Parts: sequence; C-alpha cells; structure tokens
Amino acid sequence: MNPIFANVETSVFETMSRLAREREAINLGQGFPDDPGPADVRAKAAEAVIDGWNQYPPMMGLAELREAVAAHYKRFQGLDLDPNAEIMVTSGATEALAGALLALIEPGDEVVLFQPMYDAYLPLVRRAGGVPRFVTLRPPDWRIRETDLAQAFSDRTRVVLFNNPLNPTGVVYDREALALLARFCVKHDAIAVCDEVWEHVLFDGRAHIPLIALEGMRERTVKIGSAGKIFSLTGWKVGFVCAAPAVMKALAKAHQFITFTTPPNLQSAVAYGLGKEDGYFLAMRAALQRSRDRFSRGLAECGFTVLPSAGTYFVSIDIAPLGRRDDVAFCTELVKEHGVAAIPVSAFYAEDAVTTVVRFCFAKKDATLDGALARLGNVRPL
Repeated sequence: MNPIFANVETSVFETMSRLAREREAINLGQGFPDDPGPADVRAKAAEAVIDGWNQYPPMMGLAELREAVAAHYKRFQGLDLDPNAEIMVTSGATEALAGALLALIEPGDEVVLFQPMYDAYLPLVRRAGGVPRFVTLRPPDWRIRETDLAQAFSDRTRVVLFNNPLNPTGVVYDREALALLARFCVKHDAIAVCDEVWEHVLFDGRAHIPLIALEGMRERTVKIGSAGKIFSLTGWKVGFVCAAPAVMKALAKAHQFITFTTPPNLQSAVAYGLGKEDGYFLAMRAALQRSRDRFSRGLAECGFTVLPSAGTYFVSIDIAPLGRRDDVAFCTELVKEHGVAAIPVSAFYAEDAVTTVVRFCFAKKDATLDGALARLGNVRPL
C-alpha cells in the first residue's frame, strides 16, 4: 500500500459523525446544510436526466456551463475569462485540487500551505511529490504575516495552495492580505492554486476578491469554485477551474486521466443556477448570516467565547477561557456527554497546532441549532 494514504488516520469528520450516530447526537461537525437546496435547480437536473443527453459530455465541460461560469464571474467578480480556453468543469472542487497539484508539481517542488487547512490538501501535495512548507495562522484574527511568508517561500517554491474564505476559521481575506501574498508569488515565480469554494458564502456586506484579479496573478493563478457550496448541494460534486490557457493545458491533461467528465444533467442544472438573479444569492447569504447570528448569540449566552465568522458555514469558539486546552478531548466530551458533535480545529494542522478552538456548522434549521444550544448550555468550565 502507498504509505501516504495507507498511514492516514480516519478523518476527524468521520470519527465525530460516527460518534454522533452512535449517541444520537446533533451533528454540527460535518459541513453540510439540512436544506435540500433550491427546488428550481434540482428540477432542472431531473429534467435534464430524463430529456437531455446522458452520454459522455465534452471533457472540458458542457459549453453552456463554461459560458455560464464566465458570465457569472464577470457579473460578480469583474473577471474576463474565455469559456473556451480558460474554464474547465470537474467532478467537484477536490478533484480540481488533486488535478492541479498533480499537473503542477514535480517531485521535490515546495508547496506553501496555510494551516489550519482542509484535510485533503496535505496528502494530495505529498502524493504529487511536493514538499510542504507551512504558514501557521492563529486566532483570533488568523492574520497572514509577512515574516511567516518570508520563512515559507524559497527559490524552490512551485505552488501556493490558498483557501479564501478559509475553512475552518471563517475568515475572509481582504485586498491588503491578498496583495501581500501576490507579491510573494510573483517574486518567487510560484503558481497560486486558489480554493475559493466559499466565494458566495460571505456576510456583513463583504464582496469576494479573487486572487487571480490582483496585479501579476492573471497568468499564475488556478481559481477553483464549487456549485455544491454556491447552491447548498454538497453531494453534486460539480467544480469549476479557471486559469490562463498555458496553465489550463496542463490541468486539462490531469483531469482527462482522473474523472474525464462530470454528469451532464448536473452541469445543465448548474448552468441554469449560475444565471439566477442577484436576489437568490443575496437571500442565500442573508439566510446563512441570520443562522450565524442566531447561533453565535446562543453560544455567547451559554458562556462560550465566540470567534468572528465572516464567511463559510462555520463559527468557532475558544475553549481556553473555560480552562480547556485539548480540543479533541473537549469535542469527545461534547458528543458523548452532551449529545452535540463538533470538530476540533487542531485536526486541520499538520504541526504546531492550535488546540483550543472548536468549530461548529451553523448551516442548519433553527430547531436543530436551538436543540444543540439547549444541550451546550450544560457545559461547564473546569
């Protein structure tokens, strides 16, 4: 067995979800909504599977979806993308990430990773032969510091893997932070693989700034999006990849030998969804912001120290004021003794982990959140 995968422990998401099932707990660990997603988009998928094409679609994706992605990013982010040469459809954002890393990294190349990070990043980097170099972010602001970038980047840096908005912290990086990162990418001739799946899940009037739009980044950025996050249809696994033609040629070759295509009915439905009026996207954000505020307020009333969340489905608490220093032990206690599953943020680090932050998913119905808060109210400090 390949040791990179064979030696990977069972993910904390699966562990906590299993405990939640066994204990009949409220699962606020895994990041998915308990809403079925927009009915009209789902109806388009059903219609397309009955009346549409169900054989192989084009490898790069249906033309209607690639054109819809280009129009969508023009409308919301001011990007000018060629749907024929700069956009590709993948079977989810994780496939897009895997393909990008396999296409861009040669054994021994260094890859800059920001931790806490999505758990797939590090195994994929290592399997591609990359050497990870970590930038460690810390609460409460999770700020990117120039000194940390200077230590992580070198003349061997090939790729920077960057998630914005950032799961699990809920931070949304502003133009100043992005400009700092862009300067390092240009200086070291590195390609930025940008996981921007949460680009529409922003709160308090924020607008997403794609790294590809910054000076010097147009030809050295791989922008990755996700229909699953945009439409709260996490099981659909439809991803978008945007890159300059020279980069896209390599990405397309990797995609060709991983999944090759993505279900055409889902592509048609996503193309329809991306063309929905602005009101849909604004209402989606407003509904999630309301849930964030409701749950954050309830956590504070329970005595928890709540960290800011500017985007994503997640809000975190700092358990240090409770006298707790072990987030894994705390989450195990929560699910076993109080019937609520959460995720220890230390699981998102490869080294030098923060061990006092716990993440909850608030993309749930009011009754689910209120039930969890009633149980969390019984947690006491040491």
